[in-house]
Amino acid sequence: MAAAGIAFGMGLAARVAPSPKEEADLRGAVALVTGGSRGLGLALSRELAQQGCRLAICARDESELAAARIDLQQFGAEVLAIPCDVSDQAQVAAMVEGVTQHYGRIDILINNAGIIVVAPVETLTRADFERVMDINFWGVLNPTLEVLPAMRTRGAGRIVNITSIGGKISVPHLLPYSCAKFAAVGLSEGLRAELADTGISVTTVVPGLMRTGSHLNAEFGGEQEAEYRWFALGASAPYPVAIGADRAARLIVRAAKRGQAECTYPLSAVVAARLSGLLPSVTTNALAVVDRFLPQPPRQAAGTRSGAAVEAEIEGPVLRAATILGRAAAEEYKQVPPSR
Repeated sequence: MAAAGIAFGMGLAARVAPSPKEEADLRGAVALVTGGSRGLGLALSRELAQQGCRLAICARDESELAAARIDLQQFGAEVLAIPCDVSDQAQVAAMVEGVTQHYGRIDILINNAGIIVVAPVETLTRADFERVMDINFWGVLNPTLEVLPAMRTRGAGRIVNITSIGGKISVPHLLPYSCAKFAAVGLSEGLRAELADTGISVTTVVPGLMRTGSHLNAEFGGEQEAEYRWFALGASAPYPVAIGADRAARLIVRAAKRGQAECTYPLSAVVAARLSGLLPSVTTNALAVVDRFLPQPPRQAAGTRSGAAVEAEIEGPVLRAATILGRAAAEEYKQVPPSR
């Protein structure tokens, strides 16, 4: 019975997740990128522009959107920028309608918008978890549900969900983020299975560490300076520990063109995910050891602050030198707040 079940599962997997096809030509395709004004979203929008896509980007900050539109137009792209909070279903519905009216359709949806909160669980509240879940999970589901009916009608479309290695392995001091990303991975993988015969491909992107400058816009609680230091160092590490945003964008777009089931990078993330699947207890025990070296919670919690605000109070030339690659990425992908 067990052998029959395994054989059935393997056959089902082969049908649901076929081997990658030849790369599609994206010239003229309409691509909607959430969180497209900075960071990985901006890098993805630039790559899609170079592939010949017509772009729609959304984000909450209108000034950031305006700057991103100018940036992307330099690549010769047609760009529609719409302010939108992806956690708000009504705003997403209006945004998708606006893009559809402007371009006539949406061929590619890249669910990229997200926030990061770094803090030990003792200093977090239910509201912190809800806030991250609103953007990192509902902010994936809302646009997906809005574009699906038209994609089903056409029998074609590509949905790309940017999740995280934190959606495969729950990392200490990143619990709200990991909870939301686990949910996003489950949604993405299940959606691919359900849409297997519809002409709509769903690609789950599972990044490890990336140099996007995100450490300046992440939020830090607990011992904020100490939390910022370890996170900023990881987000600024050279390859192969961390991968550059431009290289990540090329990998993601290539996976979308091929209709791949999953795109995991860099190699360290691939290895970590495989080990966690094979040896879950060993992985959890190892993370418990890691947790002992992370900053301990203070006696009194004081909310969260952005990485940029925390960094401004740190007098540390050594830290700035150690995070020089992260700073360069922040400048390149417009993660530096206007006042800095």
